[in-house]
Amino acid sequence: MPEKMEGLLLAEKSGNNGQNGGQKIIMRVEHLSKTYMQGKIPVHALRCACITVRKGELLAIMGPSGSGKSTLLALIGTLEKATDGKIILDGTDLTSVPEKLLPGVRREKIGFIFQHYNLIPTLSALENVELAMRFSRVPKKERKERAKALLEDLGLGDRLNHKPTELSGGEQQRVSIARALANRPALILADEPTGEVDSKTRDSIVRVFKELSRKGQTILVVTHDPEVAKECSRVIRITDGMIKDN
Repeated sequence: MPEKMEGLLLAEKSGNNGQNGGQKIIMRVEHLSKTYMQGKIPVHALRCACITVRKGELLAIMGPSGSGKSTLLALIGTLEKATDGKIILDGTDLTSVPEKLLPGVRREKIGFIFQHYNLIPTLSALENVELAMRFSRVPKKERKERAKALLEDLGLGDRLNHKPTELSGGEQQRVSIARALANRPALILADEPTGEVDSKTRDSIVRVFKELSRKGQTILVVTHDPEVAKECSRVIRITDGMIKDN
């Protein structure tokens, strides 16, 4: 990965010296709960979670399978509705946004990185990143320039026109990182982003996250991997739907 990552997004981020204590609070999760019903039996997937996140933090979310990690990510990402509590992201109470407006708020404020990349196989790397901006009404010329700059910053300048099947797993994940950054979100949510790659590629992806964090990008990473977690600025541990360590 290039030493400098100074693309269109990163140039606009405020400096972050790695000490997040002085950074503004970008998100508050307040008494967040999610209960599912299995027939007549309530299942408490998440119980009264409270988290404060500062701009530029790189947070790991850890816990055993079924502990509530994915539920927390889905609620913050507005992919599911909370049973109770609030999520205030970049000044917006996500839990109060009307359903019909949620897709627009999600596109504007949140970027997603998935374990399985979720790239469109018929599109090039450049086109996959551009597509993320199309529904945000970014002008066509700016879409292309921004996508190209992001991919170049992530070391993929010679892969712009390659389709996903022509890229390695690590390269595909970098394309998905560029796509997540495309709309300049307040927050990136990464769900097991290193789960499908080898240790060398994992370390490379973690370096990308740390550099983005240093530049002021806030990132939450769900991971089972202690090697990923130890590189994060903070670890949130969830057990039985409850935050045990924050």
